[in-house]
Amino acid sequence: QVQLVESGGGLVQAGGSLRLSCAASGRAFSISSYTMGWFRQAPGKEREFVAAITISWSGGSTYYADSVKGRFTISRDNAKNTVYLQMNSLKPEDTAIYYCAAQSSLLDWSNPRRYDYWGQGTQVTVSS
Repeated sequence: QVQLVESGGGLVQAGGSLRLSCAASGRAFSISSYTMGWFRQAPGKEREFVAAITISWSGGSTYYADSVKGRFTISRDNAKNTVYLQMNSLKPEDTAIYYCAAQSSLLDWSNPRRYDYWGQGTQVTVSS
């Protein structure tokens, strides 16, 4: 059974930084063999794409939503089976529950329906 567990959320002032972690576990589950994504959902809104990093053998390309480009960085540590989301210059509109997800393909990395596994989410609140 695959488990993705997010951590690192919290309350931060605008302009501050947070680093989210997503620790993966499960029999024979290795993040290096999956495209890993971060999504977020604010109250009353749909879940939206934040960032993705593709399968390692494909080069581990990274992709970002326009709203976070230049401020957020996704990375992975295959040895620790953990994915990170470094968030800098946070804005109040970044407030949401952040979810980690995994899919076994390279396709449509911004579409949440493509993802097979999800974490439980971690709350990020940015005060103005």
